[in-house]
Amino acid sequence: MYLEQIQKTNDIKEIGAEHYNELAEEIRQFLIQTISVTGGHLGSNLGAVELTMALHLFLNLPEDKIIWDVGHQSYTHKILTGRKDGFVNLRKYGGISGFPKRKESDCDCFDTGHSSTSISAGLGLVKARDLKGEKNTIVSVIGDGSLTGGMAYEALNNASRLETNFIIILNDNNMSISENVGGVSKYLNSIRTMDMYLDIKEGVYKSLHGKSKSKDKMVSQIRRVKSSFKQLIVPGMFFEDMGITYLGPVDGHDINAMLRMFKEARKVRGAVIIHVITRKGKGYAPAERHPARFHGAEPFEIETGIPSRPRNKANYTDIFSTVMCKLGQRDEKVVAITAAMPDGTGLKRFRNMYPDRFFDVGIAEEHAVTFAAGLAAGGLKPIVAVYSSFLQRAYDQILHDVCLQNLPVIFAIDRAGLVGSDGETHQGIFDLSYLSSIPNMHIMAPKNKWELSDMIKFALAYSAPFAIRYPRGEAYDGLQEYREPIDFGKSERIYSEKDIMLLAVGSMVKVAVEVRDKLKAMGYSCSLTNARFVKPIDTENIKEACRNHRLIVTMEENVASGGFGEKVREYVDSLDTDVKLINITLPDEYVEHGNVDLLKEETGINADSIIKRILKR
Repeated sequence: MYLEQIQKTNDIKEIGAEHYNELAEEIRQFLIQTISVTGGHLGSNLGAVELTMALHLFLNLPEDKIIWDVGHQSYTHKILTGRKDGFVNLRKYGGISGFPKRKESDCDCFDTGHSSTSISAGLGLVKARDLKGEKNTIVSVIGDGSLTGGMAYEALNNASRLETNFIIILNDNNMSISENVGGVSKYLNSIRTMDMYLDIKEGVYKSLHGKSKSKDKMVSQIRRVKSSFKQLIVPGMFFEDMGITYLGPVDGHDINAMLRMFKEARKVRGAVIIHVITRKGKGYAPAERHPARFHGAEPFEIETGIPSRPRNKANYTDIFSTVMCKLGQRDEKVVAITAAMPDGTGLKRFRNMYPDRFFDVGIAEEHAVTFAAGLAAGGLKPIVAVYSSFLQRAYDQILHDVCLQNLPVIFAIDRAGLVGSDGETHQGIFDLSYLSSIPNMHIMAPKNKWELSDMIKFALAYSAPFAIRYPRGEAYDGLQEYREPIDFGKSERIYSEKDIMLLAVGSMVKVAVEVRDKLKAMGYSCSLTNARFVKPIDTENIKEACRNHRLIVTMEENVASGGFGEKVREYVDSLDTDVKLINITLPDEYVEHGNVDLLKEETGINADSIIKRILKR
């Protein structure tokens, strides 16, 4: 097996070119076998095998640098840098991450996890290289989906002024610009990057530019003629017009073709974009047929691609999906927005039923929020479905475009709290903090699946900015008998006793029930309140709790700073009371990848950890 010969960085260079295809196949089989057990990002990695191999053959790592946009396609890169044996613990607590991590390897030059950042980071590394007088090669790899993010274009605009080499690889598995291929394109690519052509072009510009007004005009005319000619036949004129050399398209599964293109690109004194065509899921039929399903795959049966641990209960995303379809039927003003996540956020059914009222804006959360604000200003009822960690990319738009105008936009925030295997970049543990700081924003969190439905309907009728956050995973179906109508800013008392008050937010209500049951078995008397609202907090309930209890325990799946518990503590401190207060929160730090139950234990928000803290008081 050729894969066994890859033990450390640059070992791939010892393998003969005649064996590249065999190595690529072995890598694919290894990825399929491994991810079928651990879960992970399969489709994107299968599509990038040859591209990654070509980069490792072309570059000299770690001196040269690769920045992977998002980073979920970096598995082959990890294998080729000696981390193959670590895949048995891929995305497990203490194991290797599913994304590039600088602490894992000096070949991971930049931590990623969110979209559209690679060109900005790469440009920074280029400038650092130039200022230090170094000569290494910097490559940013960005997918076609990530180019829907505005940050990528901001970086391209800045990169167009470069006068030193910077290679940007567009890993394209869907874009229509790939149609413009053929002999003329290949010919122009080779001509534009020939040493003689580059030297002549630069020499002419330097000799003419600035000598006189007439010569300046001549330079402009040459450029206009050159641009007009290329506009007819060159597929990448969008990039060329920005001042970035375009090469390609090139087959992203042809290693030798890519190596030739990379060598030509390194001759360019400026930013150059190489358009690489790949197939997501290549080499595994189920992933090729259903690339979205295998983007982030759960463990699955290799023969069929069917999940090996099928879900028995509906999750919160399923509940949201059902509610949205019903609301769309009842009210024609209800519209739905997603940032390239119709499947992940549960809006696929709404899209199929009401295509004219569904908007997928691509990986552009900032635009999604301001677009929703415009829809609301136009008299519609927009609901933005988004993952918690991705919504934080649109903080300014929430503050300035939605809340400043007090527009009725509802944010359905999925994956709130600990999400597990994707780690630091995806844990939704900051939303209560950053949203609570914004005037006019109202925040709710449901205790179970029925309350999620009730909260969406309540927010829709209230006509103000609302955020409703709910966790990943199975929807809690306990406490069904407790379903008081939602009253603005009011909590829901579930159990009323004395001594200890458990005041829980959203997903922590389920944990609070477990805590209460165990404490009662020990002889303690416990009340339990479902907070419902994080902003505004129910001050009357807190005041009453202070009168009738010696200890209040707030519980939330959010960091401590700026969270619900901090707001309760601030209010309690303003009262004349001797009540003690414990804030159960996540620590003010990034939480690594791992099983959610294990992470809750490690961070001290599971039932047993909470009971230990209570008993100490």
